[in-house]
Amino acid sequence: MAGFKRQALVDDAAETATVSLCDLSNRRATVFCLCQRCGHAAMVDAGQLVGQLGPDMPVAEVGTRMRCRGCGSKDVATQPSWAASVAGEGMMADGLAAAS
Repeated sequence: MAGFKRQALVDDAAETATVSLCDLSNRRATVFCLCQRCGHAAMVDAGQLVGQLGPDMPVAEVGTRMRCRGCGSKDVATQPSWAASVAGEGMMADGLAAAS
């Protein structure tokens, strides 16, 4: 059973790494952002990020361009959020507000 779970995690990680902002925007999905320093989390609209970072930016790399509004850290992890699009505040992309 452990081998099956391990393979499922590897497959999931490979799928997440190849998802672009354009893919999320087309599905009206959001990007989940989590500060690795203070634990602050935010949901950011993928369409808004497309305008700031470009449509081909992989979601896994979006965190390298984000900054936490809670503590100012640039150690932000990002992943697709396939739930209904909900814009939140709390992260900035390149010094610009990434959420309304």
